Amino acid sequence: MKAFRNILHQSHLTQRIAVFCALCFVLQTGRADDITLTVQAPTTVEAGDQFRIRFTVNSQNVSNFNAPDFKGFEVIYGPSTSRQSSFQMVNGQTSQSSSITYTYVLIGSKPGTYTINPATIQSGSSVIKSKPLTVKVLKPGTGGGQQQQQSSSSYGHSRGGQQPTAPSGGNSISPRDLFMTATASRTNVYEQEAILVTYKLYTLVNITSLDGKLPTLDGFQIQEIDLPRNKEFGLETYNGRNYHSVVWSQYVLFPQKSGKLTIPSVTYEGTVVQPNRNIDPIDAFFNGASGMIELKKKIATPTLTINVKPLPAKPAGFTGAVGTFSISSSLSPLDVKTNDAVTMKITVNGTGNMKLIGTPEVAFPKDFETYDAKVTDNFSKSSSGLTGTKTFEYLAVPRHAGKYTIPATQFTYFDTQSHTYKTIETQAYTLNVEKGSGSASSEVSDYSSNQQDVKTLGSDIRYIKTRDVALSKDDEHDGLFSWRYLLCYAVPLLLFLIVAFIGRKQIQDSANLAVVRGKKANKVASRRLKRAASLMKEHKQNDFYDEVLKALYGYTADRLNIPQERLNKDNVQQELLEKGVAQDITDQYLSVLNDCEFARYAPGDPDANMEDIYGKAVSLISKIEDNIKK
Repeated sequence: MKAFRNILHQSHLTQRIAVFCALCFVLQTGRADDITLTVQAPTTVEAGDQFRIRFTVNSQNVSNFNAPDFKGFEVIYGPSTSRQSSFQMVNGQTSQSSSITYTYVLIGSKPGTYTINPATIQSGSSVIKSKPLTVKVLKPGTGGGQQQQQSSSSYGHSRGGQQPTAPSGGNSISPRDLFMTATASRTNVYEQEAILVTYKLYTLVNITSLDGKLPTLDGFQIQEIDLPRNKEFGLETYNGRNYHSVVWSQYVLFPQKSGKLTIPSVTYEGTVVQPNRNIDPIDAFFNGASGMIELKKKIATPTLTINVKPLPAKPAGFTGAVGTFSISSSLSPLDVKTNDAVTMKITVNGTGNMKLIGTPEVAFPKDFETYDAKVTDNFSKSSSGLTGTKTFEYLAVPRHAGKYTIPATQFTYFDTQSHTYKTIETQAYTLNVEKGSGSASSEVSDYSSNQQDVKTLGSDIRYIKTRDVALSKDDEHDGLFSWRYLLCYAVPLLLFLIVAFIGRKQIQDSANLAVVRGKKANKVASRRLKRAASLMKEHKQNDFYDEVLKALYGYTADRLNIPQERLNKDNVQQELLEKGVAQDITDQYLSVLNDCEFARYAPGDPDANMEDIYGKAVSLISKIEDNIKK
């Protein structure tokens, strides 16, 4: 028996070892799949300039790094190996990372375009490769040089990145050393056809800031493309000189009318930092003077002219869509009962003037109660216009049982590729409506009758009676002093006195500003809290807490008639207690004020308490109102 137990124990131990090895293999394989080898280098350099190329692997459990042959370049240094590791704990969760970077310094000796082949590194039994990289070597020219070791540098609104030094003499800046270009993706377009306008900066000087923006243009709808705040400069040959260039801003324009439309010149103002050649550097060092000088430079862009052709004769059903689109739809459910709602969704997908697309018309049966479509936009700005989807959600309620057909919905647009109108359509749907519990609601009987054709003409007008009509005389005396006659005077007089009394009371109350403020305090606070609820849904924390503070302080200021100069927590607390508000409610009110102020400035996640603070604010205003009324 003991021997059998030993054999059984050894069997279990063997199984555990096998499972452990399998898990280690799976984990090791997963890690190998997550390992990447990336390459970083400038895409454009000048011949004779040094530049760095870095290969970075996001793990230290690797071996056998093999660099490419760097054909077309001379390796003057490398590889230099650096290792980095990091460990962090956030909200009780730990994470760690490590990497190895292999750095080479190269020189491109001859102008041309060269491809650097992938490097490789081994992780276990897997071989990881980097992506190939294309580097363009420019002819030597003015600008760049040794001052910028890579062809890209960070630009921020503070002084970021290295910039070349102006070659011009003195402290002047030549228009050839700093300028901007304006280009349009196309200059002959149709109405509503997207145009990409690009403003590009070329510089040989150290520019530290640049301010300017495209103004509102007559005849265009403008959409600005979001570009990185930190600009990355690159080397570019322009008119035989090598410049550091960057795309500064881009706009998508939709022309709204035909004819020759002008995009005027835009004036940017830049700040350039240069060595102060009017002061000796040694004197500046020992006397504490600045060896640099800031110069302001205005840069004007060229004017662009766009020829806009009118759209051809618009067909029926055209709702203004210009671009390239497709359409899809859905209806849910297909089997319903009377007075149950059905939802139809139509989604337009594509690129073009998505914002200006009109709502397609769905031909629901006449005895369906319909509502305005809910429109949902989900698109982004691109060089071709607005790309994404626009969804129209229709709600309809069938009032009578039967089998109904909802025909296909057509969508007509102007195709910018073929320059013709195209019509696409959704599928048709068959809807089975069964009779629900009870009959159709009497509340919608008028609506149903209005939806059906009325065929009662001929029976709704009666002929005038032509036979003799018997007339009779009322014997009751309706003289000057009859009760009917007197009532005609008494009733208007009584109404006049009532209106005059009420009007006088309202005039007196309106003259008393404190009374007016007190009566409107609750309404004003409710509007502000509704605004706070919207900000909470948009996750705008600072604006949310500001709005809650305005609602609470504004309510007590108006309700208790506290002047703005005396509006503080101590005075509010004193006034609340004097008005009979309970001590615990007053303490809760002050606590919410403190929580709002703390959440605005304290570190942490302000989102966590927004819903709780909003609920407390609504409840407190209601409680204070009830206490004051008592």
